[in-house]
Formats: sequence, structure tokens, C-alpha cells
Amino acid sequence: MRMCYTERMKRWVIIVGMVVFAFPGWALTEATRAQAQASLEKGFEYLRKTQSADGSWSDRRFPGLSALALWAMANAQLPANAEAAAKAEAYILSCAQPDGGLYVPIPGRRGGGLGNYNTCLCLTALHAAGGKTKHLQVLLAARAYVASTQIETEGLHEGGFGYDKTSPRAYTDLNNTLYAIDAMRLTEDVEEARPAGQKKVDINWDAAKKYVLSMQEQEGEAAGGFVYNREVPRRTDPAMAGKSTLRTHGSMTYAGLLAMLHCKLTREDPRVRSTYQWLGRHWTLSENPGQGNQGLFFYYDILARALDAAGVSLLPLENGTSVDWREALAKELVARQMGDGSWINASNRFWEGDPALSTSYALLTLTVVLR
Repeated sequence: MRMCYTERMKRWVIIVGMVVFAFPGWALTEATRAQAQASLEKGFEYLRKTQSADGSWSDRRFPGLSALALWAMANAQLPANAEAAAKAEAYILSCAQPDGGLYVPIPGRRGGGLGNYNTCLCLTALHAAGGKTKHLQVLLAARAYVASTQIETEGLHEGGFGYDKTSPRAYTDLNNTLYAIDAMRLTEDVEEARPAGQKKVDINWDAAKKYVLSMQEQEGEAAGGFVYNREVPRRTDPAMAGKSTLRTHGSMTYAGLLAMLHCKLTREDPRVRSTYQWLGRHWTLSENPGQGNQGLFFYYDILARALDAAGVSLLPLENGTSVDWREALAKELVARQMGDGSWINASNRFWEGDPALSTSYALLTLTVVLR
């Protein structure tokens, strides 16, 4: 006899409460760790070979793409990456704007230079690379820029973040909001060094939390999952024709989890627990749940960073078992690596057809898995 939805939810409360935090510090098997380390080194070799002379990767108009590679290098701390990392830092610093942002203006382009998106990634990467001591003023200015992009107007977008502060219309989404929240929380120690007499800079965390929670579904099978935004659903990818799609989906639900943690919600909070329930119902590494291959490597990256931040070692699944996500994710990335050391997504919906971007996401993921 099948359990009704309410009965399943009651069972999930018990499973999540007993299992998800039971084994902190769970380690990779020796064989998987060796394979993942070799994969990591091969991936960085690919990035070093494909870096442009000016220190960038991919489209140099969007320094955030290169910041992802620098961030992965900063996390890995491999001596072989030192020269490439220094060149990447110099390129990102060259994108500093008078308003404090780290981006390249693109007049006439919808979304402009994606000022908020690029600044958040560059700020985070420079900080991870030791920018607090090397580039303090740049980081302080970038934090002020990010804080200035938060929407203050009451309504649908209040507390959230969009792509660009100069946009002619109010726009926010959970992806941009997560990157802003992530950057401001990970770099908050920079404010300790702000010169005397200057007001410390931060975002409105209460408003940010309210916005994040407004992206979470509360009822039915979608309960606990997160949506991209509350506006008209985005266009569908032709590749998804005939396939089941979810209004809530994997990458945004992990983004929601990480955002909630940054907003200081505890893992005992019922909204956090309901998110684990959604993740357990939709666990897979073969696709980004509800999105197919779209954003797959971003999905891996945010999955790893969210569960690591939450202190989760074994994620409980709906069938009563649990998954060692680090072991499973390491094996998946090793299996998906190309012969030249890169990773690439067959779906270019979110630019992941660019091997530099997908490789940077994969390497960021591996640096978390190998901790």
C-alpha cells in the first residue's frame, strides 16, 4: 500500500533528523581520492595551457568567468598554478571600475556588463587568493558596489540582487542573489581592515533572507525546493521537449540551501529540513534535476559547496538509504573528464559549452570534495 504524501513527510522528518548530520568528516576512499587528485591536476594543466596572454579565459568582457578559475586555483594551492593565478589576478584587477565594481561596461547590451554577477565572483576569487593583504582597497570598493546593488524597493524584488545595478527595470533572481550573499559572507572579514572613520559596509541581511525564503515552495511535492525567480517562467530549451520539467530544480535548491545558511538559518530550522527532503527526493548526478543537462557543472559546484557548508556527510534519500555525496561526486567528475583534462557540457544554455567555464566549475567542485 502506498503511503500518502503526509505520511511520507512525517517519515522524512525522522530520517533527516537522525541521519543527515550523523557522520561529520566522512572521507573519500583511498582509491577515489587518488583518482580525484589526478583529475584535479590534469584539469588545472588544461587551464594553464588555455589561458590567454592577458590572464583571462573565455570572453574577456566577463571577468567573472576567469574569476571562477582563479577561485579554484586559490582553493587548490598547487605550486604549478602560481604563475597562471598571478596573471589572472592582474587581469581581474584591470577590470576595476570607478564605482568599485569589477566588470567591463558593455553599453547597449541587455544586462550591460553583468556588473553584479562579475563583481561578486571577482571579489570572492581575489579574497580567496589572498586579496585581503594584497588588494585591500579593491576588495573594500567591490563590497560597497555589491551592497549598492541590493534592491530596496518594496515588492517582489525587495532584498534580492540582479545582474546589473544600472538596469532600467527592477530585476532579481535567486542565482544572482546567491552569488551576492556568498561574496558578502565569504569576504566579511575584510571590513575589519576598513580605515578608521569609514562606515563598515554590509547588505541588509534580513531583507536578503526574506527574499531567499520567498523563492522556496511550501506545499505539495515541490515543498522545500527553490525556484529561480517569481516572474514569468523562463523560456524552455528545445532539448527538453517532451521531458518532465520542474518549477523547482536542483541547482536552485542547493543555491537556496547555501543562501539560507549564509543568512544564519540553522540546520534545525524547518525550512532547511524541508530543503533536505526535496534534495533527497530528487538526488541524482546524471542531470540537474528538472533541468536536464542545463547548468550541470554549476549544479555540481553548488551541490558540493552547499552540503559542505551545511556539514552534511551522508544525504538521506527518500527510500530510507543515504548517499556519500563526496564519493559519488568525485567518481562522476572523474568519469566525465575529457582526454585533454577539460570538462564540457553538451548543453550551452548557460554557457557551459565553453570548456573553460565547465572546467572551472568542475575544479571548484573537486577542491571541495578533496578537503
